[in-house]
Amino acid sequence: MNIEKFLVPEGKKLNLKNHPTDFTGDHTDKREAVEDLRKNVGRLAELQDVLYAQNNHALLIIFQAMDAAGKDGAIKHVMSGLNPQGCEVTSFKQPSAEELDHDYLWRSMKRLPERGRIGIFNRSYYEDVLVVRVHPEILQFQQLPDKLENDRNIWKKRFEQIRNFEAYLAENAIHTLKFFLNVSKEEQKNRFLARIETPEKNWKFSAGDAKERGFWDDYMRAYTDALQNTSTKNAPWYVVPADKKWFTRVAVSEIIIKKMESLDLQYPKISEAQRQNLLEAKKILESEQ
Repeated sequence: MNIEKFLVPEGKKLNLKNHPTDFTGDHTDKREAVEDLRKNVGRLAELQDVLYAQNNHALLIIFQAMDAAGKDGAIKHVMSGLNPQGCEVTSFKQPSAEELDHDYLWRSMKRLPERGRIGIFNRSYYEDVLVVRVHPEILQFQQLPDKLENDRNIWKKRFEQIRNFEAYLAENAIHTLKFFLNVSKEEQKNRFLARIETPEKNWKFSAGDAKERGFWDDYMRAYTDALQNTSTKNAPWYVVPADKKWFTRVAVSEIIIKKMESLDLQYPKISEAQRQNLLEAKKILESEQ
């Protein structure tokens, strides 16, 4: 799969209209994609084992999308083979009172993955340049001085802060991958209707979800600006088609595999003294009656 097709190049203008939401590439058969995902899940498990053992690098995976784009499903299926000891998922909801008393990056910093681990953010600090930008009245609850709240360049400055933050992470071997699951407005409508008509999925829907569709164009502009201003070599954005969930999942898995393979992960090498200790332990074990 040519994953570069989904990459938002650093410093380039982005036009989401050039990223069809129903694209499936060479995967015309869902069954083929499901089989490819099964193989990729196995490969991810192998790579995670080495990442955990080496304990030098960490991987942060960020998912952003409109409601019903398939974030939860992508996380569930792509990460299904990972060892839970080395993986943690954080879902960021509406900020608490404590979180609002801190800067907007604070709550994300607390959830960064340790070395050897994979951290997954279901939504993230990007909400503060997306939903907050679409609904700027939210800034009133962020305890900001008037000078900051009314700064005309607040979004430009936040983009710079995010780039600097992600550069800092990269320089400390925390590698960031960011996925925008690109779903169409029509497909979102169909998924909302399915949630309403399926009793066991009613809990996933609220009337506010439908009302938020009225801001669709505002969100697309906010996403476009955020992605093109924060996609960098060390923390790239990928616009992944999301109308076909089976393709979304295999595409996300391919991108993560390529990133992990680029880290040149290796199991730790033991010293000669450690090797001798192992041989001695082996002799003791084999001599037991």
